[in-house]
Amino acid sequence: MKILHKGSEEARNELPKLLEGAEGGQSTVITRRGRAVAALVPIGHLRSMEQQKSLLSLKGSGRGLWGKDSGRTLKKLREEWDR
Repeated sequence: MKILHKGSEEARNELPKLLEGAEGGQSTVITRRGRAVAALVPIGHLRSMEQQKSLLSLKGSGRGLWGKDSGRTLKKLREEWDR
């Protein structure tokens, strides 16, 4: 579904319609003077965001990913692209 964009005044006047849309899966961005300030989203989207797991457990997990000398590895990769 396409995300709707409504000015704050228009959104206020159409709130019942926008709420019905949210129940049906429609998201709406509310703007003030052309700048996005809020979003009306289906509650399912909000709940899925709350369940996102922390990325802190991944901290440092890339150590050694490029080998002992990451600079040399990157240089080799760049040389491959130059061919």
